[in-house]
Amino acid sequence: MRVAVLGAGVIGVTAAWYLTEAGHEVVLVDRQPTPAQETSFANGGQISASHAEPWANPAAPLKILRWLGREDAPLLWRWRADPDQWSWGLRFLRECAASRTRANIAAILRLSLYSRTALQELRRMLGIEYDHLERGILHFYSSQCEFERAILQTALMREYGCDRAVKSTAECLAIEPSLTASRLKIVGGTYTAGDESGDACLFTQELAKHCARCGVVFRSGNAIDSLLHEAGNIVGARLQGGEVLVADAYVVALGSYTPLLLRSLGIKLPLIPAKGYSATIPLHPGDIAPTVSLIDDDRKLVFSRLGNRLRVAGTAEFAGYDTALNPVRCAALLERAQALFPQAGRRDEIKFWAGLRPATPGNVPLIGRTRYSNLFLNTGHGTLGWTMACGSGRLLADLISGRTPEINAAEYAPD
Repeated sequence: MRVAVLGAGVIGVTAAWYLTEAGHEVVLVDRQPTPAQETSFANGGQISASHAEPWANPAAPLKILRWLGREDAPLLWRWRADPDQWSWGLRFLRECAASRTRANIAAILRLSLYSRTALQELRRMLGIEYDHLERGILHFYSSQCEFERAILQTALMREYGCDRAVKSTAECLAIEPSLTASRLKIVGGTYTAGDESGDACLFTQELAKHCARCGVVFRSGNAIDSLLHEAGNIVGARLQGGEVLVADAYVVALGSYTPLLLRSLGIKLPLIPAKGYSATIPLHPGDIAPTVSLIDDDRKLVFSRLGNRLRVAGTAEFAGYDTALNPVRCAALLERAQALFPQAGRRDEIKFWAGLRPATPGNVPLIGRTRYSNLFLNTGHGTLGWTMACGSGRLLADLISGRTPEINAAEYAPD
């Protein structure tokens, strides 16, 4: 079949690869001149199956109440006269129930572990280099209460096959010695040896080159205006300028912008943008910086070593489609990084970035066929787009090809 993939971030490019591998003719469309220029550009850089607990969990409502009025809050909800935002918020509260959280963790973890394996196989096959490290991920805690909650969470994740293990303070410092310079007290942590890190933007661009060699046609610098439909099928994708792109099947992988394109089709998705921030800190000889990827669960931040750079990223700001940098939130990233690693980088060289992550209320992505027979979605991965990308692409390729997926696709079905 001829398949049009709309969106050339890490989700769209991995989907294009697996569709090509399955024997389909693929055209990849994106409004940017090169792949991975939006949400995939400067994210946290982690393949973190161990980060499967969704934002919506039993502890979240009280935390959000405590964070109200704080411009630097890990989760910042900007009230807007937007019915979609309010509807999403009510769904989010429902997903905070313990039973829903457990089910969501299971679904997220299954796809994340599957995707991690797929990435490793792809890397071995293609030899892609993207500043990746296979040194695991260490969650660390400066709050005893959060650490005790993490111990329970770790036990649950181990039930579902995640190799996450509880570690003492001394063990945390042995895993990542640079934390000994921290001005914060570390009370304990958890470590997942199978998790990884790497530059998602670099990976996406390198995989795109392999896609092109295998026949994928790139239509860069082409924004999608609308999808045309007739008798329950999509019959074309109208590009800005008027050209209509025709295919046998269409995959929408536009991240946070997916609902905007689908609105005219009568498809309403429980998905809104969550703005995340990152700071990229160049490192110099003599700097003391981590080489093991870290997650600061107290502040919802991640720290990843990408070659001679330290990437600090995280938080969620629900403010519609605004991508402007908030100086207060940028300063909060920098302050936490300097408290943990006071001898890493120089303030005047730091580059800040913000991108929109497509968030569903329970953090479970939407992958599969819509009510239009030849229209498929691959979106809603939230903070775990890089983690889930390869697995999502392989799952989608199986569905479009009529093959039985290796994992239960029903958990991610858009309907």
